Amino acid sequence: MTSTPSAVDLTQTFHYSTSTHRYKIRWNSLGDPSLPPLVFVHGTPWSSRVWTTYAQSLRKYFHVYLFDNPGFGDSPLGSPFPGTEDSISAKLSLDADLARQSEVFAALLEFWAQTWQQKPHVIAHDHGGLMCLRAHLIHNFHYASLCLINVVAIGPFGQPLFKLIAENEAVFNELTGPVFEGVVEAYIRDAAYTDLGKEKMEMLKRPWLSDANGRKGFIRQMVQANSRCTEEVEHKYPEVGKTIPEKLNARDVVLIEDAGHLVMYDQEGKLGLELGLWLSHAAVGETS
Repeated sequence: MTSTPSAVDLTQTFHYSTSTHRYKIRWNSLGDPSLPPLVFVHGTPWSSRVWTTYAQSLRKYFHVYLFDNPGFGDSPLGSPFPGTEDSISAKLSLDADLARQSEVFAALLEFWAQTWQQKPHVIAHDHGGLMCLRAHLIHNFHYASLCLINVVAIGPFGQPLFKLIAENEAVFNELTGPVFEGVVEAYIRDAAYTDLGKEKMEMLKRPWLSDANGRKGFIRQMVQANSRCTEEVEHKYPEVGKTIPEKLNARDVVLIEDAGHLVMYDQEGKLGLELGLWLSHAAVGETS
């Protein structure tokens, strides 16, 4: 017996190639295609699943897009072109490299934009914010509005765990079973202000525990987490009219209390209210 895909399953595929890698991005859209486009962007080590509740709620008013970045959730890691593996440096071989993720993201936006009648509203979390800023500042993609939530966009960034893993990558790659699961769970738990509950925790852990590729992928995300991809764009942030207070001249800054990095779980209702207010104002500004 086969199960019927849910509205938030990523049933569509976008193929893209850079000069060194091939990518297969899983995505889906919800709602009426004639409505204004709204794109949700996840960060690391998460997936589009963190946006499920908001996507389902907003599909009545927007054509909502969800996708998984390369090496996250349902999207596999980028694969090097045959015969090029030896010429790709260790730094470039990091499939989680944010510069290349941003290039793929910009290409995905251009692909979607072929059917759009207006620029998209974009909601980004964690390093998804850096991807959006790079897509705009480097790849010249424009948004109707951009909402950045707990973004990682100004270097240096990352928890002390990132540095520890980067300096001991071989050791962490040898971890398996309950020990490795404990590292992943501790990282996720530290990102939340409240207890996530068993169901959410299992959903967030699952992609990294399923097999050896998942385990190596999690370590890869930690190793690549440094500021090299911010330096290329950080000096351009004052050019952006809608983003982080002092650096980015943000139009509106909202602080949500009693919430950690995973604010979408810690304060689901409050974040939903703020997103609704922001989108209603953004939509009015578009038509006024």
